[in-house]
Amino acid sequence: MDLPKNAFKAALKAGRTQLGLWCTIPDPMVAEMLSATGYDWMMFDTEHSPMDALGTLPLLRAVAPAPVSAVVRPGALDAVEIKKMLDCGAQTLLVPYIQDAAQARAAVDAVRYPPAGIRGVAGMTRASGYGTIEGYHRRAGEEICLLLQVETAAALAEIEAIAAVEGVDGVFVGPADLAASLGHPGETGHPEVKAAVLDAIRRIAAAGLPPGLLTLDQGFAAEALEAGARFVAVDLDLALLQRGARARAAEWRERLG
Repeated sequence: MDLPKNAFKAALKAGRTQLGLWCTIPDPMVAEMLSATGYDWMMFDTEHSPMDALGTLPLLRAVAPAPVSAVVRPGALDAVEIKKMLDCGAQTLLVPYIQDAAQARAAVDAVRYPPAGIRGVAGMTRASGYGTIEGYHRRAGEEICLLLQVETAAALAEIEAIAAVEGVDGVFVGPADLAASLGHPGETGHPEVKAAVLDAIRRIAAAGLPPGLLTLDQGFAAEALEAGARFVAVDLDLALLQRGARARAAEWRERLG
């Protein structure tokens, strides 16, 4: 068995825009259905959902046959949690709340085997094809994609230093926590927040890395892409479900008078 290729990492390296969908519903059937709806990547978010490594595993299996890349967000910069996600077969991770270059280096260490890092070594994992991928432990890093999330005013001041850390493949701007950090909790559409996000995207791109973003504001998504964003999640599974359900109910309430 050969080491699976990471199409998402290859696309970012080639400068191709990747359209994403954020996922917080911990159900394999939902993930399987969504995997065939035309997105380039799906984010399985374990930071702001009930999911953990065990819950993520069936979602990774569910989307594996589809032409979509799975991205997993661990709950924190935690080497043990990151190790579990990688062993489950996640090849792309988005590590939240990175504040500076030291934390960026810690994240890089967590996804690399010794002597380059501190990832724990195990043989019979899904990531290694249960021991059937020749040279997995030497080659795993070729296809692992590490994305780091900046989401505070302090982190934005460190963008260039974070982007300069070898082994970082992309930097994602978290607008919700950034809004709170800037004094506008719950107001991701505040002009100051939008301006800070777009400035961060331009600086990340200028530093030579692909910038990322999640926004349900489709107009702002277009602005972010124009500013240089290369991986943008444009909707959330729960939000899609809620909008559809509300629209259908409203349609029939109007018909019924």
